[in-house]
Amino acid sequence: MPGRVCCCCAALRPRYKRLVDNIFPEDPKDGLVKADMEKLTFYAVSAPEKLDRIGAYLAERLTRDVARHRYGYVLIAMEALDQLLMACHSQSIKPFVESFLHMVAKLLESGEPKLQVLGTNSFVKFANIEEDTPSYHRRYDFFVSRFSAMCHSRDPDPEIQNEIRIAGIRGIQGVVRKAVNDELRATIWEPQHMDKIVPSLLFNMQKIEDIDSRIGPPSSPTVGVKEENPSVLAENCFRELLGRATYGNMNNAVRPVFAHLDHHKLWDPNEFAVSCFKIIMYSIQAQYSHHVIQEILGHLDVRKRDSARVRAGIIQVLLEAVAIAAKGSIGPTVLEVFNTLLKHLRISVDFELSDRRNSYESSTLSISSKESDERIVQNAIIQTIGFFGSNLPDYQRSEIMMFIMSKVPVLGATSQSLDPSNLGDLGTRRIQIMLLRSLLMVTSGYKATTISNALPAPFLDPLLSPSLMEDSELRQLVLEILHNLIDRHDNRAKLRGIRIIPDVSDLKIKRDKISRQDVSFMKKHGQQLYRHIYLGCKEEDNVQKNFELLFTSLALTTIELANEEVVIDLIRLAIALQDIAIINEDNLPMFNRCGVMALVAAYLNFLSQMIAVPAFCQHVSKVIETRSVEAAYFLPETIFKDKANLPKSLEKDETDLFFLTNKIAESLGGSGYNVERLSVPYVPQVTDEDRLSRRKSIVDTVSLQVDILSGCGVEDKVDNTEEITFEALKKAIDNNGLEEQEKEKRRLVIEKFQKAPFEEIAAQCETKANLLHDRLAQILELTIRPPPSPSGTMTMTAGHPHYHSVPVYEMKFPDLF
Repeated sequence: MPGRVCCCCAALRPRYKRLVDNIFPEDPKDGLVKADMEKLTFYAVSAPEKLDRIGAYLAERLTRDVARHRYGYVLIAMEALDQLLMACHSQSIKPFVESFLHMVAKLLESGEPKLQVLGTNSFVKFANIEEDTPSYHRRYDFFVSRFSAMCHSRDPDPEIQNEIRIAGIRGIQGVVRKAVNDELRATIWEPQHMDKIVPSLLFNMQKIEDIDSRIGPPSSPTVGVKEENPSVLAENCFRELLGRATYGNMNNAVRPVFAHLDHHKLWDPNEFAVSCFKIIMYSIQAQYSHHVIQEILGHLDVRKRDSARVRAGIIQVLLEAVAIAAKGSIGPTVLEVFNTLLKHLRISVDFELSDRRNSYESSTLSISSKESDERIVQNAIIQTIGFFGSNLPDYQRSEIMMFIMSKVPVLGATSQSLDPSNLGDLGTRRIQIMLLRSLLMVTSGYKATTISNALPAPFLDPLLSPSLMEDSELRQLVLEILHNLIDRHDNRAKLRGIRIIPDVSDLKIKRDKISRQDVSFMKKHGQQLYRHIYLGCKEEDNVQKNFELLFTSLALTTIELANEEVVIDLIRLAIALQDIAIINEDNLPMFNRCGVMALVAAYLNFLSQMIAVPAFCQHVSKVIETRSVEAAYFLPETIFKDKANLPKSLEKDETDLFFLTNKIAESLGGSGYNVERLSVPYVPQVTDEDRLSRRKSIVDTVSLQVDILSGCGVEDKVDNTEEITFEALKKAIDNNGLEEQEKEKRRLVIEKFQKAPFEEIAAQCETKANLLHDRLAQILELTIRPPPSPSGTMTMTAGHPHYHSVPVYEMKFPDLF
């Protein structure tokens, strides 16, 4: 029998060797001799110092049997090792473990699948044993490499291949458990190990896509099915690995995922990539989510020159990751996410415009396909920005709104906007549209306690910039953003579509009493909102949707922000819009003029019912009834039909078809409204941007008011004087020399228009107009003859009889300009 010796020699052999030899039967088919195995176990427990020698001798026998292909004795030797390992837990087990691991390595190195599986099973049993003290010198490098190689088995026999892969995955699971449980050993998380473990698991997880395609919840397989499926086993191991990752080694566990997806080109299509990162985000500890997001952003930067579909795949993965992370805390990555996405938005626009320029040289289908792919990237970025932003708490969302708005390229902006200098008009428009679409998604569902929190000045000013009014789609987006922020009671859906509402009470409008903060906001910024609506109605490229959104803007302003003063301002604005269509100084098309008339009718019908003044409602209803009979094209139900009949001209003397200021003032005056301001036509406030924009009529309209009121601020409290000299007159003529001063004065005038009471402004305008007339007459007289008063002297030639040696004529008078 192999392993047996003669009686004489047996007496001379050490006892532990005799005990080891006795466990091997003559015929390996008989299996382990249990009685002798019990003796060996008792001896090992009683004399633990002999364990290392027992292990070394077993290893020697096993090495010999493996070399001679005596696999029956190999099985017996491993069974004996397993039993000894489970029975002994003393300090002396450390040397025995080294012999055990040496024997497992011998089995794994063999080319026999059964031996590899046998060695793996023994290692898994060893991994489940909790050792009392750590082993500082033990390393598992060989086992990581060998088990990873087994995970990629390409055996021609599918059953054997499946068996080896399962053994490799279970071996990796055992290594992870053994190494991670020992806090003093972190070598398993080193990059050289993770670069082998993670791709091996992902390689086997890919096969699960062919089984259930991740569509719906998978059926609950039995334990046997799970053990036979490498994909399920690999996924469970991957989850366990990520669940044990800590702050310091999280990145090492995630980075190999990107390498695997890149190597196997799994970003397009990206179903497997999305499923991988869902597993990652749900498996790791919530406080480490931002590490994964940072890694995705970093990989997006690395692959920024790849095809559009690859970048879109990565962004889609980011969307899924932030969708999970947004439910918890993601720490400092909020602005980093948005900043990186906006940067890639700019890159995508560059690529799209470059492809479009190339299309002039070669108009092929591939060019248009590239442009379409870039649109996919851009839409994915917008989706990610919007979804992420809409899931943030309000205090963070307001910051993100400001951040995105600061990136929108607007006329005269000094913020850190995306540089459109190299994009041209088309590229700038594309960026504006996409950023506003992102902002629209971020503002969706935002409920601010006060309107000043939702629309602070640094956000409102660029949002209402004239440079965002040059395009119909841009204006639509701006209005929709305003609706999201103004509508705090979810009334917008009830106001959808421009129409004459028979009974507003049927809409069940929700509203609260306007707060003092909102009243203050309208006093300060109301003119900006009115101006935006006014100018929006004058655009030639308006379509039905623009008029619908303008109507909703007026209605929401009435619901959320209107007190008596605001109601009067809104009526003045509506009458001014009506005058736009009637007078038509801007040469608008007939459709636009009728559209504005229909907008005014729909809004005044809504407003009259909201404030519930009977006489006002009667006047509005009478005009609408007259229009329905004589001029149906002035009503929204008619003008916005596909083939509406348009009039050839609008008669200004048909007063029955128009809303009249005197009738409205008469009706509201009887109900206690202060209607004095209704007699003053609405004029939009001027801004510095108007001087650079194409809307010169605005500047022309209010230029006289600005000149007259330029001294109506704090300057009135100071005795501001100026010497009249040749140089002073020359400087006054030189507009460039006064540009900065004029700019500041205009700002003060605009601020006064916004904050000062109307009566005060009117009185000051009249006073200053009279003063201006008198002073100009006085100056004109002084240029012709010297004044009789002694308050000044005049310089004359030396030959003049009244010549004095005074250099220049001087006169003190208040600054008028």
